Amino acid sequence: MIEIENLSLSFGDRRALDDVSFHVPKGAVTGFIGENGAGKTSTFRVLTTWLLPDPETVSVRVGGIDLLKDPHAACSRVGVLPEQLALPGELRVDEYLKFRSRLKGVSGNRIQDEVVRVLNAVNAPEMIRRRLDTLSQGYRQRIGLADALLGDPPVLLLDEPTRGLDPRQITQFRELIDGLRGNHTLLLSSHVLGEVEQVCDRICVISEGQIRLEEDRETWTQRLDQLGRLHLELDCPDTKAKSQVTQWLKEQPEVSAVENEGSVWSIQADRTLRTRIGKKALDEKWIIQELRSEPATLESLFLQWTGPENKKAQS
Repeated sequence: MIEIENLSLSFGDRRALDDVSFHVPKGAVTGFIGENGAGKTSTFRVLTTWLLPDPETVSVRVGGIDLLKDPHAACSRVGVLPEQLALPGELRVDEYLKFRSRLKGVSGNRIQDEVVRVLNAVNAPEMIRRRLDTLSQGYRQRIGLADALLGDPPVLLLDEPTRGLDPRQITQFRELIDGLRGNHTLLLSSHVLGEVEQVCDRICVISEGQIRLEEDRETWTQRLDQLGRLHLELDCPDTKAKSQVTQWLKEQPEVSAVENEGSVWSIQADRTLRTRIGKKALDEKWIIQELRSEPATLESLFLQWTGPENKKAQS
């Protein structure tokens, strides 16, 4: 698991991380999302001991180890797939992974078995004798993930893991991530919010070095239901009738906003309102031309929680 309490990181007068607190439960896949420069990479660098936090930081625990007290032990509990993956093209896959195993403290008599294990874990055992410079982007990412799995660390940090992959490779990589769920605690950074929505159990939104939102799937799904809209079109030429429809919609408890143009209404409301609209239409003899849901997405939630108004409210 990852537990961060009041983490701050400064570069001179600029604060990259400002009193950041969040946690990643054991065995969960958490999406760590934010704009460029929001603080995602800085957080990853602290978790891997590439950067030391400011002295006022209270606690950073990785895999049960206090990073501030024992950074070497904490670092050994983390496997990393960086966004910019540098692989020495002149080496074969097994040569590279054996070298990396030694760096990670895998004992000599276990190295070969460990290389085979991680290649099987990423569904790439046939690549064992291939040169790294002959691999496709998809297999390069798999070898990077295999590297992260060496030594079987309990915590994995994946920084833009599907960057540069084609749709088929993205699907395959998502399946690999899903297979790691439960056995490892994953913190996944991605700008592809649809991907986060599909594979993550939790989300953590960071903006300008501060945590804006931290929620599990059930909670953010409920938020998306509330942010969704209904599109209603009626055969309703009478101005008075249109006014009555608008008034009735505004009175419904699920509705937070109503916009009307001609015979079309855009309603921000829970999708359960559809049933009540149907019953009301029967009672009032409204002729429904179209009634459809326009569900919100994780992108909607992200934009809401990183917008200027929300930042001002939390400052």
